[in-house]
Amino acid sequence: MALASEPDNAPLPGAVFTPRQVRLLKVAVIGMGILLVGGFAFVLAAIVYQAFHPGQAGLGSGAALDRGASASIDLPVAKDQSVAAISLDGNRLALTLSGSEGSEIAVIDLTTGKLIARVKLKPQ
Repeated sequence: MALASEPDNAPLPGAVFTPRQVRLLKVAVIGMGILLVGGFAFVLAAIVYQAFHPGQAGLGSGAALDRGASASIDLPVAKDQSVAAISLDGNRLALTLSGSEGSEIAVIDLTTGKLIARVKLKPQ
């Protein structure tokens, strides 16, 4: 401890820090510890929230698949075309169709059942 006659800016015996610097350091360490614990609590709360409320981020409202109802989608294709590949991304389904006239990709929105795009692939 510093004597009453010693100034507050004199270093502590055996240290390079003054009592004021030590107090500020203690306050900074305690504050950062509180922020760290609070941040971990926030991250854990967000994980628990996402675990108990799945599928609410980015899914359109009124999706037939969310209600458990079966949906029927009619996609007109040529007689000689067949499905070569299927790819699902969120609420969109991409079908790669191959036939004698070439390949084409059909993109379907599963929430509405409508054909969004048809891309014909032409060889060069």
